[in-house]
Amino acid sequence: MPPDSFYITTPIYYVNDNPHLGHIYTTVVADAIARFKRACGYDVYFLTGTDEHGQKIEKSAAKQGITPLELADLVVSVYHDLWKKMEISHTRFIRTTDQVHQKGVTRLFEIIRDRGDIYAGDYEGWYCTSCEKYISEKEAVERRCPDCGKETELLKEPCHFFRLSKYQQPLLDHYRTHPEFVQPPSRLNEVMAFVEGGLRDLSISRSSIRWGVPVPAVPSEVMYVWFDALSNYITGAGYGSDDEAFARRWPAAIHLIGKDILRFHAVYWPAYLMAAGIPLPRTVFAHGWWLQDNRKMSKSLGNVFNPAPLIERYGPDALRYFLLRDVTLGLDSNFSEEAVRNRYNFDLANDLGNLNSRVQKLLDRTGEVTPEEALPAGPDEEAVRASYYKCRNTYVDAFNEYAPSRALAAAWEFITTLNGYIAAREPWTMLGDPARRPRLLRVLQTCTEGLRVVGLMVAPAMPDAAARIAATLGAPPGDPWEFDHNRRFRLSPSNAALFPRIIEKEKPVEETKIEETQKEAANLISIGDFQKVQLRVAQVKTAERVEGAKKLLKLIVDIGTETRQIVAGIAEAYEPEALVGKKIIVVANLKPAVLRGVESQGMLLAASIGGLPVIATFEGDPPAGTAVK
Repeated sequence: MPPDSFYITTPIYYVNDNPHLGHIYTTVVADAIARFKRACGYDVYFLTGTDEHGQKIEKSAAKQGITPLELADLVVSVYHDLWKKMEISHTRFIRTTDQVHQKGVTRLFEIIRDRGDIYAGDYEGWYCTSCEKYISEKEAVERRCPDCGKETELLKEPCHFFRLSKYQQPLLDHYRTHPEFVQPPSRLNEVMAFVEGGLRDLSISRSSIRWGVPVPAVPSEVMYVWFDALSNYITGAGYGSDDEAFARRWPAAIHLIGKDILRFHAVYWPAYLMAAGIPLPRTVFAHGWWLQDNRKMSKSLGNVFNPAPLIERYGPDALRYFLLRDVTLGLDSNFSEEAVRNRYNFDLANDLGNLNSRVQKLLDRTGEVTPEEALPAGPDEEAVRASYYKCRNTYVDAFNEYAPSRALAAAWEFITTLNGYIAAREPWTMLGDPARRPRLLRVLQTCTEGLRVVGLMVAPAMPDAAARIAATLGAPPGDPWEFDHNRRFRLSPSNAALFPRIIEKEKPVEETKIEETQKEAANLISIGDFQKVQLRVAQVKTAERVEGAKKLLKLIVDIGTETRQIVAGIAEAYEPEALVGKKIIVVANLKPAVLRGVESQGMLLAASIGGLPVIATFEGDPPAGTAVK
């Protein structure tokens, strides 16, 4: 594969039912990575598609009184509509019923057979139709599949076997010399343990069903779905149909999959490729599951979340942002609509939406920003520029390490910087004052250029919002990532809010006023109540991250009479080392609480700006332990 090529794949999705949130998640992550790589100048090939063969499809179609292909066509049309709505930028959508795929998978089978690694035999054992998976005697507890819990069936039929056992040592050698092959590292350990436990030859054809790719020279058998389906990654890149294109695209940079199909991708698939003499993909990245009530969302378990109402209520961009931001790729996460709404209102409406709205309104009232009229950039503006480059470097590193959540956190750090810059400069107070116009234009120039690069940073996650920002600022496609204090803009007026705040339930105005008055009265406290709270000056002695908690820091603080351990949710806004030596304010008489297994013996005071904490501190240097009144 040429150095400027980047080939990324999703799993191909089974067509026995319509797509759900899990399918959207994998595809949105792949799409964001693909968009980022295109922005970096790579020739990106992005493959997704559908897996349309197998016993489960055959049975589902029969139940509906249609042919398997008719069922597949119906479901595929739903995928096409959904991917268009979610702005998925795939290069190709492959179907295992495509003739070019069937030609390629037949060629792969023949090459491996001719090399002696496929042989005829008889299979007898347990099989899960729901997962299209062979189950060992050890795995089948009370004849049930360990993954979906459904009853397995005992199969006995003639078939063809792949010599998987021959590749046990070559696979282990590859894992050890290429630890990046399976990500995250915990999954590599899992795969190595499975392979070290011993591999048996694998049945790769079925004679009891008809819906599949026929085995060459044995039309009474069809290929096992996990031989057929996995081969899409090479047939979709041109294997068996366009050798020149295949040489240009392969090996894949990353197969992005769910952790439940890791064994197929990290054991069976590389073994097939080794047997055929084809290079292995660089990385198989197994992401976690979205959970509902701490259980995996899946069609097999019947607890999937219908994405349609979410898309209608919040829009595709907001759902994309939530899926990318709310969980570290590789970990599980519990899903709730409340979490989607909070990300929308706090991150998108409050932070990004308000930034865009402020800049738009100021530009509308100021007119064209002419760099020549503006004051030269000063220390404040250079600080904004420096913040951008710091955040951008983190952002780029994170995307290259397949960590979109961390990349977006870096983008939001810069958004917070811009919002803070605007709030501190108060440009609206300069409107209409000719003497202050040069300063106003400098502030606006910095904000406008900042908003432009924000649009570039959010584009992989939210392509529509990014396009709207760019259109308003007259920024053409392929605009540079460099921060230029004197860039010229061709502004286009726009009054549409980027992310209008969502109010869960509107109430009549009079009823709302009564409720607000009651709340205000209920929230009033006496001076005696306030005096019960003991606020103290504390100096941070040490700070470190709480393992497994992306928002928490553990601080050891000196409050004058003793040292205390405090756990604070400020990790997204502050690096631990930057806090050491700082004077902060803590509540010293708060009952201890345990957060993520770590005791917190107090609480620090902070404001919330743009959804991120800003610690309360002092202009002077009061000694630790000083009472705060």
